[in-house]
Amino acid sequence: MTESEGALDEDLRVPSCERCPALVESRSRIVDGVGPTDAELLFVGEGPGAQEDERGEPFVGRSGDVLDDALRDAGLARADVRITNCVRCRPPDNRDPTTEELANCRGHLESEIDRLDPALIVTLGKVPSEHLLDRSVAITSESGDVVDARIAGASRRVLLSVHPAATLYDRSQRDGFFETIARAGELSGVGGREGGGDGQSRLGEF
Repeated sequence: MTESEGALDEDLRVPSCERCPALVESRSRIVDGVGPTDAELLFVGEGPGAQEDERGEPFVGRSGDVLDDALRDAGLARADVRITNCVRCRPPDNRDPTTEELANCRGHLESEIDRLDPALIVTLGKVPSEHLLDRSVAITSESGDVVDARIAGASRRVLLSVHPAATLYDRSQRDGFFETIARAGELSGVGGREGGGDGQSRLGEF
């Protein structure tokens, strides 16, 4: 990482925030996005879970294992993509973030998207899909769809996907999820590299 890239990465971090009392009480840390600051492919999840809150990185539990496997199948590694969340603090009992909490953190997410200007945004699950598209989303039936949306002051290409955890509850969704991630690599121009994937399995509770 160059000095300028390091400065940009620091600029995307949220050092402190007290806007959401319930999240401030629930969290052990703020979980910022990880990955290259010039990534063409950005994954957006809902919010940190227990493992993410503990380790300070998005998608490191069981759902992270699924995402890693799908990336690897698509010829990608985590080092190729950026991963972030709609809210950066763990909601209590892993509940969905409230409308107010999502709104409070929206500026941080839009700033990240604006700075990255990715070729493609992939929403992982119903909450981030509805949050960024500002409409109701039937995520199971719409997974794999590509839509254009006005986000962070520009038209962005968004690929909708089920959350990787959905494949743990319903194995029939696994193939579709893997196909969506492969499509993400193709649409962003990042996928299909030989030797893609870091070969590391992330273990733990999701």
